[in-house]
Amino acid sequence: MMLLHRFTPALAILQVWSPDEKAAAIVRPLLGVAAAFLVWRFVRRTPWPRPFRLRFALVHLGFAALVVLAWRLASAVIEGLVLGGYAPDRFGGEFALVGGVAYVIVAGLSYVVESTARAARAEALAARTQLAALRSQIHPHFLFNALHAVVQLIPVQPARAAEAAELVADLLRTAVEEERDEVTLGDEWRFVSRYLDLERIRFGDRLVVRADIDDALLDERVPTFALQTLVENAVRHGAAHRVEPTEIALLATRTASALTLTVRNALPARVAADGVGTGLSRLRERLAVLYGGAAWLSSGPTDGAYEAVLVLPRRREAAA
Repeated sequence: MMLLHRFTPALAILQVWSPDEKAAAIVRPLLGVAAAFLVWRFVRRTPWPRPFRLRFALVHLGFAALVVLAWRLASAVIEGLVLGGYAPDRFGGEFALVGGVAYVIVAGLSYVVESTARAARAEALAARTQLAALRSQIHPHFLFNALHAVVQLIPVQPARAAEAAELVADLLRTAVEEERDEVTLGDEWRFVSRYLDLERIRFGDRLVVRADIDDALLDERVPTFALQTLVENAVRHGAAHRVEPTEIALLATRTASALTLTVRNALPARVAADGVGTGLSRLRERLAVLYGGAAWLSSGPTDGAYEAVLVLPRRREAAA
């Protein structure tokens, strides 16, 4: 009863209106929606000029007049021919004012939406461009070191050099064909394993790798070549500067909201003094583009070793 009481004034108005006026109250708003769609399409084809030009305002003024006129004529035709009458007395004089105000509102909102969408598209394009540039920097950096390892083996161990060349070709194929920004940890670990096979040919028993990666984590998403960057950094600045065996330890853990990858290796004296390579800097840049502040990478000496810790947000559920 209370709900019916609230609508009593509106019901009283409807009882006073004639059938023609009721028809107008239905038809004209529906045609107004169609007119709003035309305005939106026109806005998309008429970008906002910088600087503002008088011609731009005149074009909109002319199109607004056409839209309002078309709205009124279409209403007259539909009410007269289909719904049985046309009642201009109550609504006719308001077309220009209501139509003009509605045009300004719809056009203004459309320009705001278009401006926001263009800014988002520009930001996404810039991010994709930056990621592509960073990937292009990773590939030569990694491949140069891999080819250097093969060249070193050719004069002393030709058979092992041939084996290493096959591994380089396999790694090159994957690196060149990979266009995704994120892959599963399983895919990344398979790539890293082939890379470590190549480095074992180079270093032999001097390189010891211990990996603790639970199978349940292999479906987690990680940035492409992220783990490879951490491991390559450990090899280049760990095993490459030590005569004695170097152990590299990999650990993957997760919580409800984050995946953590840790790579730890022995710390030669020169690394403590000189710092560790550009690969980690490029990885930090990629993290900023992909995740903003939701991911971070810390690295540095700790307890006589060098440790890199990569923390990533679990942005989606792991695949089944």
